[in-house]
Amino acid sequence: MIKLMTAAERHHAEVGDWLQSHYLFSFADYYDPSNVQFGPLRVFNHDIIKPHTGFPSHPHAEMEIIQIVMEGELTHKDSLGNEVTLQAGCVQRVTAGTGITVTETNENDIPLHVFQLWFLPNKRGLAPSYEQMHVDFLGEKNKLVPLVTGQKVLENVAYFNSNSTIYYASLSQGEEIDFKTFKIRKTLIYVLEGSLLINNMEVDTHDQVRLEEQTAISLHGTGDARIILVDVPATEVNY
Repeated sequence: MIKLMTAAERHHAEVGDWLQSHYLFSFADYYDPSNVQFGPLRVFNHDIIKPHTGFPSHPHAEMEIIQIVMEGELTHKDSLGNEVTLQAGCVQRVTAGTGITVTETNENDIPLHVFQLWFLPNKRGLAPSYEQMHVDFLGEKNKLVPLVTGQKVLENVAYFNSNSTIYYASLSQGEEIDFKTFKIRKTLIYVLEGSLLINNMEVDTHDQVRLEEQTAISLHGTGDARIILVDVPATEVNY
């Protein structure tokens, strides 16, 4: 099964005058019972945070939280004592586990462009923990770059407690990437910008494609394009 969801089908949210966000799944005041999760992937938000604003201190529990910084700088503080600033090309993983409190802000003078993905973890009751890694993925061309994984088959990436992997790719017009998968896996592809064919289906900026029961996925650039690809198990995790 291949399902195309257009850019217009994302949920647009504005929080005050400081946050512009698009939700790919039910989140906050947006609830669609047919669009709650995809395997263990529970949240995929495309956030733009204005300068000198951000999320005040708030709690999380029983979730693996990934943030991918695309532009600007993300300042993170948490109840574990971490105080760090992540620049573009950095990936952050927070294992909320039994409970953690975090503050996420943009202390810079330019907007912060960040993707926020939440996954239900492999098991409950994990100790809270934090990891960040500068993957330097933004300059890579025409290949899938792993950013974070829980499959333990990839090196030099952040690790999280989910049998899943998040990839980034910048695909030039006329170039192709093939991704091998299995019928027991699912794949979500979100187009950050540009246009491409995904298994011969035309997709454009901010479209997403959700694929199930595939063995191979072909990406062909009809224009220059950038994507996030999320590989997850088909089995849903529910708590």
